Amino acid sequence: MGSRGRSAPAAPVADHRRRARPARSAAASAVPAARGPGGRGGRAERRRRARKVERRGRRSAVREIPLLIMVAVLVALVLKTFLVQAFVIPSGSMQQTLTIGDRVLVDKLTPWFGWKPERGEVVVFKDPGGWLKDEQRTPPGEEPVVVKQIEQGLTSVGLLPSDNERDLIKRVVGIGGDTVECKGTGPLKVNGRTLDEPYVFPGNTPCSDDEKGQFKVTVPRGRIWVMGDHRQASGDSRYHRSGPGGGAVSTDEVVGRAFTIAWPLDRIGRLAVPGTFDRPGLRALGVAAPAAVGLVGAGPLVLRRLRGLRR
Repeated sequence: MGSRGRSAPAAPVADHRRRARPARSAAASAVPAARGPGGRGGRAERRRRARKVERRGRRSAVREIPLLIMVAVLVALVLKTFLVQAFVIPSGSMQQTLTIGDRVLVDKLTPWFGWKPERGEVVVFKDPGGWLKDEQRTPPGEEPVVVKQIEQGLTSVGLLPSDNERDLIKRVVGIGGDTVECKGTGPLKVNGRTLDEPYVFPGNTPCSDDEKGQFKVTVPRGRIWVMGDHRQASGDSRYHRSGPGGGAVSTDEVVGRAFTIAWPLDRIGRLAVPGTFDRPGLRALGVAAPAAVGLVGAGPLVLRRLRGLRR
């Protein structure tokens, strides 16, 4: 008989499943099933990757440290050269305003714009010649060799002030054209006006009662008359009248104005001009030094000159 009336044999059920499953490679077969996302092998791999990233970050930070140090040194050099410099006070010639070991910050920027010292300001200036031999300097304390080397390195780039600077710090008493006078023990007079000087070291007199401490001088143009607040322990303009300028310091020698005490912490404060120097009468009597032409005054001056050329 034929196959008529008989049902076709059933196809194997598992046959299409076997054909649908992709063949696994030998490498994939060798990986244990446990290395899945939640398996123990997956966590270990993530930890290894995290440690590798951490090590790479540490190496990057180590490479950046020298660059950061170079940038810090460069910034310090720029600040020291053009903007602000720190100075250490090595003697007691400015006590009580400044004591030995104080660190002061000196403005070096404004002189670039024509600033000139004014009465009452505390200024730092280059040694005009032989002044430092009259300053009684306190020898520095003994420190470990390593500490000294570190301080010398920081000092050389301006991050720490040097105690060997060939500079002096005094108070401006008179400017170009002023008449400064001292008789007996004082008081000190500028342009005939008596100064009230509460900043003078306690127990000192405003003027020294000796031959060199007695004077009456007219300050030359372009110079300043400077005195220490510790009047009996300061080798200032009074004692160098036989030198250039008759003891008055050239304004070209001035480094800048000391505007604040930065160290130690318990002495931090601004170095303000005493009120006795702000009296209008004192300024009116004095013959002021020629003012520098600033950016504001330059315009009218140029216009006046142009008008003169047109005529």
